[in-house]
Amino acid sequence: MAARTYGQYDGVSTAIELIGERWALLIVRDLLVGPRRYTDLKAGLPKIPTNILAARLKELQAGGVVRRAPIAKCGLVYQLTPYGAALEPIVLALGRWGFAALDERTDDEELTADGLTMALRSAFRPEEAAELPATDYEVRVGAVAVRVRVAEGRLRSWQLAPPAPPVGGALPAEAADLVISGGAGLRRLLSGDIRPAEAVADGALALESGDPALLERFATVFRIDPVR
Repeated sequence: MAARTYGQYDGVSTAIELIGERWALLIVRDLLVGPRRYTDLKAGLPKIPTNILAARLKELQAGGVVRRAPIAKCGLVYQLTPYGAALEPIVLALGRWGFAALDERTDDEELTADGLTMALRSAFRPEEAAELPATDYEVRVGAVAVRVRVAEGRLRSWQLAPPAPPVGGALPAEAADLVISGGAGLRRLLSGDIRPAEAVADGALALESGDPALLERFATVFRIDPVR
């Protein structure tokens, strides 16, 4: 466990002791996307000092949140234990809660592939997707590209750029049904501040390929309602 203790006997205090140190929850966020090598974690958290990354991983392992395991073609990776994986609904809820406070991205703020993947997972509305036809979307923000498949109320994702370690299912060979790109326009679309047609018309989002009507479906399936 982390060295810091609050001297409080309750679950919230214990949780903060386990994952409340700086950077720890972002490591958990990235590992919720999939197992990662040390170098992958460092690349996905470019501003974390290497000594802090090593310390956080050691603390998370001691707390039973993270473990190291060998995976074919990847070697030794860090992955969440079942105890750590149980944090998923908490992290997704935090993502939705924090989304309300997002402003325009500044030059010193980075959007990583894991960050975009978890943002889409936070915004995913399975109840809206349950009766819709299976659809593949590719979302591009700058140098980051993520592909997601929505089918039968479930979401799968693949990181295209930068590529993630090959630990999940194979990427579909066929092209995505809809490819969109944009920055602030995506945030505004997910929050409902702008409608799909308006986002395209004013250049907030660009349709790279696919049926424009599918953007309406995307906006229905991926949405974060305001909490303020």
